[in-house]
Amino acid sequence: MKNDPPGNNRKLLLAFKETLNTLPLRIPVSSYRLQFNKNFTFKMAIKIIPYLSSLGITDVYASPYFLARPGSTHGYDITDYSRINPELGTEDDFYAFCDALRAKDMGLIMDIVPNHMSIASATNPWWRDVCENGQASRYAEHFDIDWKPLKEELEGKVIVPVLGGQYGEVLESSGLTLLYKNGEFSVKYFEHDFPIDPSTYNHILEFTSPRSGKDRPRHHELMSIMTAINHLPKRSVSNPDKLNERQREKEVIKLRLSELYETDKEFRASLNKAIAVFNGKKEHPESFDMLDKLLDSQAYRLAFWQVATEEINYRRFFDINDLAAIKSERASTFEQSHALVLRHIAEGRITGLRVDHPDGLHDPGTYFSLLQQECFVHIALARMGRTNPSKDTLDQMRSLYRDERENSPELNETLYIVGEKILVGSERIPRHWPIAGTTGYSFMNSSGGLFVDSDSIKPFTDIYQRFIKQKVDFWDLVYEKKKLIMNSFMAGEINVLGRTLNIISEQDRRFRDFTLNSIIEAITETIACFPVYRTYINHEGVTERDANYIQSAIKKASRLRHDLPSSLFDFLRSVLLLECPGGYSEEKSKQWLNFTMRFQQITGPVMAKGLEDTAFYTYNRLVSLNEVGGNPSNFGTNRETFHGYNIERAKHWPYSLTATSTHDHKRSEDVRTRISVLSEMPDEWWRHLQLWRKINKKFKTKIDDALIPHPNDEYLLYQILLGAWPHDNKLMEDFEGRIIRYMIKAARESKTNTTWISPNNEYEKALEKFTARVLKSDEFIESFRELQRRVSICGMLNSLSQTLLKITAPGIPDF
Repeated sequence: MKNDPPGNNRKLLLAFKETLNTLPLRIPVSSYRLQFNKNFTFKMAIKIIPYLSSLGITDVYASPYFLARPGSTHGYDITDYSRINPELGTEDDFYAFCDALRAKDMGLIMDIVPNHMSIASATNPWWRDVCENGQASRYAEHFDIDWKPLKEELEGKVIVPVLGGQYGEVLESSGLTLLYKNGEFSVKYFEHDFPIDPSTYNHILEFTSPRSGKDRPRHHELMSIMTAINHLPKRSVSNPDKLNERQREKEVIKLRLSELYETDKEFRASLNKAIAVFNGKKEHPESFDMLDKLLDSQAYRLAFWQVATEEINYRRFFDINDLAAIKSERASTFEQSHALVLRHIAEGRITGLRVDHPDGLHDPGTYFSLLQQECFVHIALARMGRTNPSKDTLDQMRSLYRDERENSPELNETLYIVGEKILVGSERIPRHWPIAGTTGYSFMNSSGGLFVDSDSIKPFTDIYQRFIKQKVDFWDLVYEKKKLIMNSFMAGEINVLGRTLNIISEQDRRFRDFTLNSIIEAITETIACFPVYRTYINHEGVTERDANYIQSAIKKASRLRHDLPSSLFDFLRSVLLLECPGGYSEEKSKQWLNFTMRFQQITGPVMAKGLEDTAFYTYNRLVSLNEVGGNPSNFGTNRETFHGYNIERAKHWPYSLTATSTHDHKRSEDVRTRISVLSEMPDEWWRHLQLWRKINKKFKTKIDDALIPHPNDEYLLYQILLGAWPHDNKLMEDFEGRIIRYMIKAARESKTNTTWISPNNEYEKALEKFTARVLKSDEFIESFRELQRRVSICGMLNSLSQTLLKITAPGIPDF
């Protein structure tokens, strides 16, 4: 490893200019997605590289390769950014994979996840350290945790909502087990393993002292360990020296405890007995009091998983408790979470990046700029042979890069980077973002819409509403579903926003009379009316684009909620647009900015959950339009609009990916192109629907004078069967099970008759029974296959046409 000689600024400048003049920016011609997991490894991928190359694929676009939750099928539940997932192969296997790509002159676009980590597994060293040490953890600031939440009892604790039932019930049924291993205590709950704070070990060790009072060396060592534990700095310390002392001394305590346990039989037996007592007996609830007291003294609070909807005090990825958001805007968090991928970029193994869910980041634009900067700095230093640069050297190179970009804003980017950004309606990517474009959702929806007959919108809408016996406006539905998400699944996040704005209002006599409840209502209404996933306001100010979105949402919200003071919405608009009254201190102005930036991180998850994960499973008029980035209220795309999108992409984002299927989509491109055929035959579709409803009515279950399943679910089933029906009879064996599982998932996602949180078992059993019987009905299958064959042939032609469009349209075709 080569280190830096001090004061070598001339060499740095030369390396900077050399790299600047020969930027290794690789633009793909086409990309192919590989989904790595234990069933598809680096070694297996090497075998298909010659085939991909022969097809004309120039770059492989791969799923995340960091250490993930054991058994992960996708890699987005990362537990350690510093390690390659061993389920995918060794580091040498990864290098061999990269070398095989190089041999065919192919690049590697790697998917990275800077927004969140999985905390479900004990393999996450950062989260485990937070659970053990709380605010004193060296990793505490990596996570977005509120250590002073609304509930005062949770101050200094992070709530961990993983239990399958109420805490007391789980505890008294022996669901939580105290364990000892290698000098450490922990509590086990199924696959979860929660460390015990070393400063609380004496809760356990005090039950191991010998009662004989004999003066034995073992007893002296135990007393010494217990004294050391009593002097261990507590979790609330903030002094850096004390924090370091805690980190150092707690490990010494563990080593001493381990040695005592291994060398002294009496202590080992005594400790094992004490642990058994702590673990209690089911028939005696009071026997769990000691374990309860021990758990109450920890930096975490184990809770029923449903508690998260209202009392979660860490930011999540959407509403998924297992995925905790990290603060990539912090320099140390960015550095530690990107070190491995930057090393592989500097080594030339990775030639591009796909950034997952940038809308979840604190400031996406600043993040992309920082990412491009660090790519350049690491590539430049690698070219100099600086494999272990000092902090001063890194900072000097960063300063040179920032100066160059300020003087030459048109400077080419260092690395090919695309962001997984979902655009709504006429929304466009902020032009100043230093990326090549998006991952292609917009192209997928505009190209797919070409195969929907827009002239059929009225008859198709009539057919849908007649079948389900209900009129539905799509955007009214989205509005209601977003409110459902905020009231039922993300109430905790909204309450925190409300409390934050309430604190701001209390500081000014002009705003202090707004009540907390009314503030929460105004925030909820505004987010429900928000027209896009999020805005991008930061310390540099408010763009016209973002101001228009905020004003539109506020105007609509105040019109819908005329029961709330209009002045309250004026106040919220002023805060979001950073229009601080004159005379405000810098600290107060910063509070307005902090609220706005947190607000922006909430609107995206609410839109995603309300639109993609709820409304898209509820509004079933033509489900080929119900896709990520789609707008089902628009019945297809006309050619002029499609060409307009292509012209704009060619002008502003010529290297954006153009995808037609991704790992995030609800239905594959072939399923969608089949379903879209129905728009060209509304009369025939209606005729078959009437016949199938008549044939299958006998398979429905009557519950409380209603026939189950609901017509909306039945309508969805027929579309899905037409879209996914296997072309080969050999594939029919598992088809029934797949369709049943899908229908249950879709019903839960719609949150109408059943939900994930509170499954309606009676409804789900009736839906499962109906689906199974339909698929076994000869009368139905005979009628169904008649239409299915025609739809399949036309869908095949649509699919080939769509592929041709993808290959020839502006952008990088992704397969």
